[in-house]
Amino acid sequence: MHSLGKHEILRKKVPISLLFKTGRSMKGSFLRIVYASLTLENSLFQGVPAILFAVSKKTVPSAVQRNRVKRMMREAYRLEKPLVESRAESEHEGSASEMLCIAFLYMGRRKTFPNLEAFREEIRGLMKGMIFS
Repeated sequence: MHSLGKHEILRKKVPISLLFKTGRSMKGSFLRIVYASLTLENSLFQGVPAILFAVSKKTVPSAVQRNRVKRMMREAYRLEKPLVESRAESEHEGSASEMLCIAFLYMGRRKTFPNLEAFREEIRGLMKGMIFS
């Protein structure tokens, strides 16, 4: 069973802004992924990617629904995590100071939200695209 610890969540302002400035982006049907290998000063957990989940107020006005979408994205990522861990390990064999940072952005405009299986398929497809790019 894979967990998603607090140390894996990307929270600091500087790495987040660096991620959006220098990162590469891919778009799915209702999610967008932004990813980059960043040099972080105090990245204690090498090989474990730093993750950010975001849902815009403009896209989903209700806080309850935004939190629900973020919970579903976190759970779908947690279940599909072995894919991205293998990429992070293979990428960091040469450079120990870089850390893979990934942002998942919900872009869905529908009134109904996708179920967990749809989130899993979308995240799986985006991460496979990220690995092979």
